[in-house]
Amino acid sequence: MKRVLILCTGNSCRSQMAEGIINQALAGEWSAVSAGTEPAGYVHPQALEAMAEIGIATDGMLSKHVGQFVDQPFDAVVTVCDSAAESCPMWFGMGKVYHQPYFDPAKAQGTPDEVMAVFRQVRDQIREELPALLQRHSATA
Repeated sequence: MKRVLILCTGNSCRSQMAEGIINQALAGEWSAVSAGTEPAGYVHPQALEAMAEIGIATDGMLSKHVGQFVDQPFDAVVTVCDSAAESCPMWFGMGKVYHQPYFDPAKAQGTPDEVMAVFRQVRDQIREELPALLQRHSATA
């Protein structure tokens, strides 16, 4: 099974959703873990809610620091925010690095329903784009 590391700054929203989506959509083919360059220490409640809405189990999801994965081999590394791409311009492990930025839904403003709509939109973008990216990677690797 191939392994992918999803990097973000806080590891509380985008990278967590990507981890859950990849592990669900590409189960048996890819295994995803996520980490942050400056972990928030929690997974955003609305990210958890957005994942639960599409049947992704969120038990045990934790905000993790990228340092705990430095010596582990990965087939691919995906940065999902510009800050992480700038903080980690070179991955010291194995694997091809991809940059696929998404808007940070934690920065959304408005009513609770409007904010949740942004989380859903980002979730759906990740759901559409990242599994396809990894399948293309598998086809060319």
